[in-house]
Amino acid sequence: MVDTLVPPLRDRPEVLPSERLLENGMLAGDLRGDFRRIADARNALSVVALWAGVILLCGLSAWLKLWWVVLLAFLLMGPIHVRFAILMHEAAHKLLFSKKRLNDFVGTWLIAYPAFVPITLYRRGHLSHHRDEFGPDEPDMGFYQGYPCEPSDLRRRLLRDALGISGWKNFWALLRATKTAQGRNIAVPILLIQLGLWAGSWIATGEWWIYPLLWWLPWMTQWRVLNRLRAIGEHGGMERSGDRRATTHNVSQHLLARFWFVPYNTGWHLAHHVDMGIPWRNLPRYHAELVASGYVTDAITYRSYLSLWKAATAASAR
Repeated sequence: MVDTLVPPLRDRPEVLPSERLLENGMLAGDLRGDFRRIADARNALSVVALWAGVILLCGLSAWLKLWWVVLLAFLLMGPIHVRFAILMHEAAHKLLFSKKRLNDFVGTWLIAYPAFVPITLYRRGHLSHHRDEFGPDEPDMGFYQGYPCEPSDLRRRLLRDALGISGWKNFWALLRATKTAQGRNIAVPILLIQLGLWAGSWIATGEWWIYPLLWWLPWMTQWRVLNRLRAIGEHGGMERSGDRRATTHNVSQHLLARFWFVPYNTGWHLAHHVDMGIPWRNLPRYHAELVASGYVTDAITYRSYLSLWKAATAASAR
């Protein structure tokens, strides 16, 4: 068993600055402005398409009432919740829309609150994560530390996620927050949105079970599994360092993974950590710049998420 997933120094050549990249990996000159341009209209379509997917899955389930349709809708709600989380993450970075008021309104009321996320708190903690990965203010250390681990350890964590044990802790914390004035300011808007979704789905379909079975339960279970697997794929087993290649994994992107748990280009996560101001649509292009400079190499790149998860539970090679 290896004791770290950090690539050795020999696989992280010192190639910066270059003609197009600064010493910290950010783009030089006018290039940076081009790569940081936000596609407002296309992002609006992404938000609409996401909600259209939710409505379609719920509508078909209520209309057909076939067990296999409901099961399929339940399974597809996992990737739907991942998409809400990633668009919320984009809004937290103020990259969903170029107008701050629009970014925060859509990000809060149409994305974060439906996904049970207090985006103001998330933004504060997440920016700490970017400032100093694995530092003293790292909010998600529980997801990243402890790897590599025994396969049984990972199975146990994923089982707790799949059974809703992890989800219940989060949901109960949201309910308990209503006991204090400060907590109510955070929790009540989220809970009201959830009640609105339940009432709206019930009225629209005539079926009370649509919301708890196809929204709340996937968030409690599937989303937890997918979120943990993605977190391992982003930072599991890495370390605090000024070199982003030691804090963040680089994984080759494939269609199945991009559909299931790393949509909206979030799988190009090393590029995102080198410059967190680049919108999701431009991350593949920015990643290509990092590769062309020699900063990102095959030696630090996992062939797939499966190979990374295997490395996280054994002394596996890339």
